[in-house]
Amino acid sequence: MDKKTIHLTLNGEAREWRVYPNELLLNTLREQEFLTGTKYGCGIGECGACTVHVNGAPRLACLTLALACEGADILTIEGLARDGKLDAVQEAFLGQSAFQCGFCTSDMIMMTRALLNENPQPTETQVRDYLRGNLCRCTGYASIVRAALDAAEMERQETA
Repeated sequence: MDKKTIHLTLNGEAREWRVYPNELLLNTLREQEFLTGTKYGCGIGECGACTVHVNGAPRLACLTLALACEGADILTIEGLARDGKLDAVQEAFLGQSAFQCGFCTSDMIMMTRALLNENPQPTETQVRDYLRGNLCRCTGYASIVRAALDAAEMERQETA
């Protein structure tokens, strides 16, 4: 198989990738860009560990072909902080200690960011529903839900 050239934006920077037609976005991010915050968990779209944003929407990088990202805007956990300032979701996860082993932290943060982009003032039930496809084996989710609600409140106060 011959590699194809694609052009995209990754964490705010223009990129050109040479990828095989069957190459997964997850592998390209980890192996070509050395962005290891996007994790390989299950490989079948069941755990959410590989969550990134493609054109503003959460996407499972283990199920997305890199070739399908031609012209896309991709955001990974490494690009969430801007100008040395953590995103409100990252701040809230730190404030609530919403992590233990850390394996799911990046995907939980990326999903929470997507939720708040869609719904700036979610209820606890809405947070739990939105995050239901992302597995955490350590925290029991309570601190993650608190962090999501705290991030929403932080952003509400910033815009008030």
